[in-house]
Amino acid sequence: MAKQGRRRGGEGGRGRTPEVVAETVDGGRAELVPDRDRPRAWTLFVDDAPQSHVDLDDPTRLTFEYQRRLGHVVDLAAPAGRPIQAVHLGGGALTLARYVAATRPRSTQQVVEVDGPLVQFVRRELPLESGWRVRVRTGDAREVLGRLPEGWADLILSDVFRGARTPAHLTSEEFHHEARRVLRPGGTYAANLADGPPLAHLRAQIATARTVFPELCVIADPAVLRGRRFGNAVLVGSDRALPVAELTRRAAGDSQPARVEHGRALADFTGGAAPVTDASAQASPAPPPGVFAR
Repeated sequence: MAKQGRRRGGEGGRGRTPEVVAETVDGGRAELVPDRDRPRAWTLFVDDAPQSHVDLDDPTRLTFEYQRRLGHVVDLAAPAGRPIQAVHLGGGALTLARYVAATRPRSTQQVVEVDGPLVQFVRRELPLESGWRVRVRTGDAREVLGRLPEGWADLILSDVFRGARTPAHLTSEEFHHEARRVLRPGGTYAANLADGPPLAHLRAQIATARTVFPELCVIADPAVLRGRRFGNAVLVGSDRALPVAELTRRAAGDSQPARVEHGRALADFTGGAAPVTDASAQASPAPPPGVFAR
């Protein structure tokens, strides 16, 4: 149960330092940890793994580096400010759904999160603004994706972790085909991936996505791409040419600069990695001890 005697994230009182809010959810212990520098900003942890950061006063503020990279994809998915139809696989604290709603008013969004108690916890403590068109659905990401109409979405963002690992059934060719079915022609798919040396999972995910999306790029810290440390990489796919030059400019100018690989360089990086099918799929690798030390 949630702790008592603390101010909730959505309450507007100031002058008191908010306390950690915690609750048991299906995925373990969920905690909302207050940002010391911003009165209504919170980081969501589940079993000590950081999931999302939300600033209720400024939903366009993306603190996690991988979320900023996904934010670049959102920004370039359509002309600035134009409403889109977006699907979010994995809810967390609904950070990117808030970002889309704030930067693209009147967008219609569907968020899929398997952990129902986590959804209730986040929506109670960090409520969405009433005018936003965001529907949050509880269920398995692939099952719900399979029920969405063909060609419904302009954008699909996949950011699904269970115990800090992406489930195997969300890594296969069959899953990527389902994502492309739901996308409109010219739509964009982006996935947050986590891997470390020797980067076998990341290479296999690129090879898998290549069987479905003719245009691909990867955005990541150069140290991650060189296999020097465990970290996140954002994989972007589409049936249209991607805005690689602008993605490169934005990623390089970030406070934590990233590199964008595409074309021949991405093919060379992938090497001889084989695509993953439902029969061979495995969950993404577990992070090494200490990666999420607070």
